[in-house]
Amino acid sequence: MDRAYEPPFEMTEECTNLVIEIATLVGSITAYQHLSFSPQLRRLNRIRTIHSSLAIEQNTLTLEQVTDVIDGKHVLAPPQGIKEVKNAYELYEQMDAFKPHSIEDLLTAHRIMMADLVADAGRLRSHEAGVYSGRKLIHAGSLSRFVPELMGQLFNWLRSSKLHPLIRSCVFHYEFEFIHPFTDGNGRTGRFWHSLILSKWQPFFAWLPIESLIHDRQEAYYEALDASNRAGQCTQFVEFMLTIIRDSLLEVKVSVNIVTDNMTDIEGLRWRHIKSYLQQHGSMQNTDAQRILKISDATAKRLLHKLVGLGLLEARGERKARNYALCMDDDKNQ
Repeated sequence: MDRAYEPPFEMTEECTNLVIEIATLVGSITAYQHLSFSPQLRRLNRIRTIHSSLAIEQNTLTLEQVTDVIDGKHVLAPPQGIKEVKNAYELYEQMDAFKPHSIEDLLTAHRIMMADLVADAGRLRSHEAGVYSGRKLIHAGSLSRFVPELMGQLFNWLRSSKLHPLIRSCVFHYEFEFIHPFTDGNGRTGRFWHSLILSKWQPFFAWLPIESLIHDRQEAYYEALDASNRAGQCTQFVEFMLTIIRDSLLEVKVSVNIVTDNMTDIEGLRWRHIKSYLQQHGSMQNTDAQRILKISDATAKRLLHKLVGLGLLEARGERKARNYALCMDDDKNQ
């Protein structure tokens, strides 16, 4: 029987304040229910999640290409990149079926995520592995002979811990990455399991694209992991991830409030797609909006004009040369 294990972690004032702030946001934004009940919105957020999580792992497919792969369209891209998207989408679509306290379910999740990408998908590694930047070793995973015992201890802790789910999910995320239980796919599988734990606390976390902010702050993400490694406890990483969760909720709060007050449901969905496109490409024209949203010229003109009027977009140039970009002078597009 595995001995009791308690991950080294200090509940700081910063952690307490962030948990309170996140819980308040969760309780105050009733519009989050749309994240659970709108199939279109769920799908869009899921695509953003998959794109961001795989981009962190050097997948080069754009958001549009990820969307096309999920839609079953032919995409000119590396076969491995396409397979990574298909696997991740299959796994996230099954999230509700997984139990966060089951190591057997974790192995199943890894098998789905890494199917046809690594030879030992769904199995704990049996040799040494680590995280590299080029030829430089950033983090050496735990010795392979200890991995089964360490993972058993971690899941026993997750099952019995009385910490708030927000804290538990972040601690698990760090400990999982520290152990590095698989030969490959640790990052994407760890982030999936983090969202799974949160989704059992509040279901809408299954659709909240936390990975998008991690991708935007990727350097800080690895710095927080490294800082915790050097400190010998995961407190700094937990504080970082709580900040990411808080900021993800704030972003959705602004978006939901604007959509709820000023747009129809379909306009809101189209705005989110436009925003994701602009975050990648910087600017767009009417023809881009028509193409990515599959709408007519007139519908695109009306929508872009409305978004400019709401202060979400700014227009540059005249007539056919007109470009649109995200407004940067307020909090709406942070």
